[in-house]
Amino acid sequence: MKLSLQALLVGSGLLAASSAHADVILHAFNWNYSEITAKATEIQQAGYKKVLIAPPMKSSGNEWWARYQPQDLRLIDHPRGNKQQLQTLIQTLTSKGIQVYADVVLNHMANESWKRSDLNYPGTEVLGNYQSNWTYSNNQKLFGDLTQNFLSGSDFHAPACISNYLDVWQVQNYRLCGGAGDAGLPDLDNNNWVISQQQAYLQALKNMGIKGFRVDAVKHMSNAHINSVLTPSIISGMHVFGEVITSGGSGNQEYELFLKPYLDNTSHSAYDFPLFASMRNAFSFGGSMDLLVDPGAYGQALAWNKAITFAITHDIPTNDGFRYQIMNSTDETLAHAYILGRNGGTPMIYSDHGETANLDGYRWQDFYKRADIKNMIRFHNSTQGSGMQVLGSGQCFLLFKRDKKGVVGINKCNTPQEYWVDTYANELNWYVNYTDVISGNSFQVNTQWLKVTIPARSARMWLQQ
Repeated sequence: MKLSLQALLVGSGLLAASSAHADVILHAFNWNYSEITAKATEIQQAGYKKVLIAPPMKSSGNEWWARYQPQDLRLIDHPRGNKQQLQTLIQTLTSKGIQVYADVVLNHMANESWKRSDLNYPGTEVLGNYQSNWTYSNNQKLFGDLTQNFLSGSDFHAPACISNYLDVWQVQNYRLCGGAGDAGLPDLDNNNWVISQQQAYLQALKNMGIKGFRVDAVKHMSNAHINSVLTPSIISGMHVFGEVITSGGSGNQEYELFLKPYLDNTSHSAYDFPLFASMRNAFSFGGSMDLLVDPGAYGQALAWNKAITFAITHDIPTNDGFRYQIMNSTDETLAHAYILGRNGGTPMIYSDHGETANLDGYRWQDFYKRADIKNMIRFHNSTQGSGMQVLGSGQCFLLFKRDKKGVVGINKCNTPQEYWVDTYANELNWYVNYTDVISGNSFQVNTQWLKVTIPARSARMWLQQ
């Protein structure tokens, strides 16, 4: 039967003009800085316009999580790279039109209770290493006096482990602990000295050419602390976003307690966990793709200009408490087609080197260069700035267009889905090829009624040629 559904206009959040930050971010998770530099041309050719790097600071240990345990903010030196290597990375990527974003850790310092009882950072051992390698260490310096500690016990909250993750006071003033007697990550106070040191750190990174900040553990910082450090002058011209993990949007406890206040009381963007929950629900058994028509209209997606959209983040597979959020690999691919096909948000693609191999095989190793992902990015880049209109949806499928530039169809079910589009009511260009960037399949509009077929468990992203 022919269906004559007038195109549903997606809510104002998705019809708005694309954000200046809407280009795709490659999260080069735990990559060496030198590797990013060496692959700059490949990253550029794949269509990425921004790269998020491992936290630039002093840290030690080869484990990925050690990068999130700062010993010193005054210099850049860790197993993934140093200041010179970061400067080369920034210069190389900038020359290719790619911006560099830094992951920054402002909530806590490294847990070194296993070897010392004081909270003087970086501590006697590290200061001694600076002295014995002074020329090298001084060359990695961002600011400050490396002959002295820059933090002491008075710069931290009293030691206590978070036991109730729905208690805002605990979450923002107690320590993140691993259990079994773990002393936890020393939680920084927002006194004037700490604020001044963190400001100097961010300004130094900005001066190096960093163009964005991902604020780690932002859920565990008060908005007063966040806004004191990230001043209007520091964030001017920067893209700043935090990660507040929730299991839903409006009405969800974590959203109401942590993510909404963060968005309401800062100018920052955030990971769009509400949209991620909407996608998980839509792709789940018994879920409906109707949920993805306009989730923002129901508070189940962030505003288009505040959202970092994703189908996986590094915290989900590497943290036992969040692994339930991992989608089936095919559904995850379809979710990538959705975030890269839709209008709204800044898509982020996660790519590691097998850090989660013991959990999920090597699903995300070198994910950034998968052929289908690169082709989805090409569709995203080609349709930037175009509006989005839904053509049809149902339990199994979602079909939408990007003005006249492209059409996206996503089918989560095990049988093909067919839909008749009224091309008079829903304008597309006639007598030109629309070619799917994933499969190469093409169609032309040459009659009022166009039958669109989306194969089982697949996505189609037809781009005007």
